[in-house]
Amino acid sequence: MIGPDIAGIAETLGTAADTATATAQLAAETGLDVDAAYAVQTALVQRRLDRGERLVGLKMGLTSKAKMAQVGVDEVIWGRLTDTMRIPDGGTVDVAEFIHPRVEPEVAFLLDRLPEPGEPVGDFTDAVRAVAPAIELIDSRYANFTFSLPDVIADNTSAGAFVIGPWSPVPDGLDNLGVLLEIDGRLAQVGSTAAILGDPRRALDEGIRLAGRHGVRLRSGWVFLAGAATAAVPLRAGAHVRAVVEKLGTASLRSAS
Repeated sequence: MIGPDIAGIAETLGTAADTATATAQLAAETGLDVDAAYAVQTALVQRRLDRGERLVGLKMGLTSKAKMAQVGVDEVIWGRLTDTMRIPDGGTVDVAEFIHPRVEPEVAFLLDRLPEPGEPVGDFTDAVRAVAPAIELIDSRYANFTFSLPDVIADNTSAGAFVIGPWSPVPDGLDNLGVLLEIDGRLAQVGSTAAILGDPRRALDEGIRLAGRHGVRLRSGWVFLAGAATAAVPLRAGAHVRAVVEKLGTASLRSAS
């Protein structure tokens, strides 16, 4: 039996991203399952690396019930981050480069050493150099922002861009910090870091375990986005976005008019 065309699917998704043009869902008609979807993700990111981009970290997806409900998917997933996805804190992004961009508040970790799979959360601070508030800009390449689990995995978990706020030492607790998302100074979402698998540190453990299944190990110096603390909000041209995480501070971006 002939399996899915991994390279062909990656090319379709890559072209959709490059041209900011939505494509139809692909998993059902191509027979894509979760393992094959991660193979597509690898090929999709390799297209970026072949253009000179560098891997700088990993990101988690669907780590909150709000996000699972929002997109109709019920399994935690992971994707890859490259250097060109990063926007400076307070920087500007052009929404015309994306299909239907959305923003969400997150917690980011800076790895100091390679954590071991299954390492107890109590040993966490020995593996993490710093923590920061973050904003992720997600942008599904599928029409109407609808997809199955294999679809979104293949699409590098809707990765678009990200902003990291100021790094700070890891506080004693990260499991119930208040999170706000503001658009143009108005409150758009309220949440808690408890929405990220109960504790953002658990997201790191899950990321290590899930990526390890596909031969990917996190590296010292990488950024790790733990997942969204609230549902995502559409990003319109000319908007100013600010994420606030209790004890950690703020991260912000602007979209060009």
